[in-house]
Amino acid sequence: QVQLVESGGGLVQPGGSLRLSCAASGSIFSINAMGWYRQAPGKQRELVAAITSGGSTNYADSVKGRFTISRDNAKNTVYLQMNSLKPEDTAVYYCNAARIATMEGDWVFGSWGQGTQVTVSS
Repeated sequence: QVQLVESGGGLVQPGGSLRLSCAASGSIFSINAMGWYRQAPGKQRELVAAITSGGSTNYADSVKGRFTISRDNAKNTVYLQMNSLKPEDTAVYYCNAARIATMEGDWVFGSWGQGTQVTVSS
């Protein structure tokens, strides 16, 4: 079994920073693209940022210049550094791994973490 576990959410004032982490565990050989999504109350889940195993990144327009995604392939971990946070960034943030190759030679597609709450409020 493969699990993704997020951490680092919390309450922060506007203009503040948070760093989210997502660690994948289990019988993992490799992971291709990983990403962060978010879902605010009453809204659809949206892509925030993604990163390939080679380090190529893409961001939602709303977070460009403020958020930075990175990963440590040796630790099967992806990070999201969030700066200059705004109230509209308030949401549950989810980690996603698009495709995981296991040690047993299987593929696991579309794995999700349980989510971590980020609240930006004064």
